[in-house]
Amino acid sequence: MPLSRKTAVASAGLAAALILLAGCSALPQPPAQPARYDFGLAPLTTPASAPTGATATPAARTPLALADVEAPALSDGSTAMFYRLAYANGQELRPYQLARWSQPPALLLQQRLRSQLGAQRPVLASSESVAQPRQQGAVPTLLRVDIEEFSQVFDAPGSSAGVVRLRATLVEQSGAVDRLLGQKLFEVRSPAASGDAAGGAQALAKATDAAIAQIDAWLGQQGH
Repeated sequence: MPLSRKTAVASAGLAAALILLAGCSALPQPPAQPARYDFGLAPLTTPASAPTGATATPAARTPLALADVEAPALSDGSTAMFYRLAYANGQELRPYQLARWSQPPALLLQQRLRSQLGAQRPVLASSESVAQPRQQGAVPTLLRVDIEEFSQVFDAPGSSAGVVRLRATLVEQSGAVDRLLGQKLFEVRSPAASGDAAGGAQALAKATDAAIAQIDAWLGQQGH
């Protein structure tokens, strides 16, 4: 039995809608946006507790000037998250395609250093320390930190760790000639809970905090 005009029009409309939907599904999808990571909230740092019965709070340690953190091994301004397959080719740094740091690692580390070290002493940017001689009669000792390694290292396909290697240099700023007070290399490996960017970011954050704690202890040994 032939279709009525109304039924034919409805059928044609349905066919057109199906064709349109099929065409939409064939359109290219927008690329997935990379996940962005930082170090998370800094761990709470409290000064050493006073002896039982004592009421005085521990004295603040010597003020420190913090130079801009340098990362010679990493591209300037890059937010890429790198990993190494040590079991295959440990000399190759490979970037995660769908993961990034929220800022370049040097900036993230500088913020963490200032936050953690500042819990024990005043920490100034190196540019802020220029005005100190006029105010206090002495320029704060300068701390320089260079990042030599900052990556997730896979020793086996299912086993990786965040590896942070930092070189700390302590310099006395005395007029035209600076005096080297000490230098030390710090390396920390923190196991990753998972073999992906999320696990690597968490492991690198833990390794960074541990390395900063070691730098803080070293500064104390140097009288700062």
